[in-house]
Amino acid sequence: MNIETKLRDAKTVGEVAEAIKSGVLSVEEAVRTLSARMDEAEQKGVRHGGDFNGGGDSWGHEFTREVGHEVKGLMQNRGHIGLELKTTITSATGDSLIVPKREQIVGLPKRRLTIRSLMTTVNVSTGSVEYPQLTARTNAAEMVAEGTLKPESALTFDLATAPIRTIAHWIPASVQVLEDVPQLQSLIDEELTYGVALKEEAQLLAGDGTGQNLDGMVTNATAFSDPMSLASPNMIDMIGAAILQCSLTDVPPDGIVIHPSDWWRMRLLKDGDGKYILGDPGANVTPMLFGLPVVPTQAQTVDKFLVGSFKSQTLYDRHRTRIEISTEHDDFFTRNLVAIRGEERIGMAVKRPEALIYGDFGNVA
Repeated sequence: MNIETKLRDAKTVGEVAEAIKSGVLSVEEAVRTLSARMDEAEQKGVRHGGDFNGGGDSWGHEFTREVGHEVKGLMQNRGHIGLELKTTITSATGDSLIVPKREQIVGLPKRRLTIRSLMTTVNVSTGSVEYPQLTARTNAAEMVAEGTLKPESALTFDLATAPIRTIAHWIPASVQVLEDVPQLQSLIDEELTYGVALKEEAQLLAGDGTGQNLDGMVTNATAFSDPMSLASPNMIDMIGAAILQCSLTDVPPDGIVIHPSDWWRMRLLKDGDGKYILGDPGANVTPMLFGLPVVPTQAQTVDKFLVGSFKSQTLYDRHRTRIEISTEHDDFFTRNLVAIRGEERIGMAVKRPEALIYGDFGNVA
């Protein structure tokens, strides 16, 4: 086995060192063999009176035949052994990389997004979704005597349509930067995905339904009207009254969406003895009121609340966020630039608007 084969088959540093050592020994052996062949050829030349063609091979032919292939291999390598190491190349001192060191890229903080998780999600494959919606119910059910005619009830349906809308944005980047800093590609992908999700959260909650906007839950919600007419209610009282208002629609509520500032206003409320109503500061209090989870999100307007049945509302998912890269924009190809796009397509249907109660705490003018 020659040295090239040994090096190719080596799997550890020790095996590489052994192959190199073996190669050096092979070179020394080749030199000794060459010296012996030269001595032998010289003796042949003497026996033939110095005529290398006198019945034997010439000295040059003898050299080429016997050891030429070994010397040729050495000449091709010029006395060096090449070894390709597919690891990071460092400087001679090992203190720094030839490619400058970079710490992990620090991005901007990201908001926890929650509204999507509150809704019922349905995957679709069309550009719009039609669904029948019961708009009226005539209930004529009565107690009926044997053999008499039964009363007839009636149901009225409308065919509603939920259009699929696109949320998208893009940024330009140079090919060189993406190649030199692989971390940057990952950061860009994450930021584009987050940007789409951030816009989605705002649209699901408060899209006004005009143009390409979604028809959000706040836009379709029923205005808060205290069914108990409480005197001087605090914020917790108002949430309780909104829960009752929703429950009276026969659709039980399953969540409360408020701004974080309003949650902490309630969390810091104290009773007449100075004790925190929702638990001591040392207690790990899960955001919850009257058995319903509280979802604090900055997508909600300060001083506003939305109480209702979120699972009764439907999010239609045409496709989740995609990240795509292309040079097909303006002169990007000739400038070594790429366009990186994040895009998703969704629709929504507020199927139970009466089961969404939207109100104002009255803390901010």
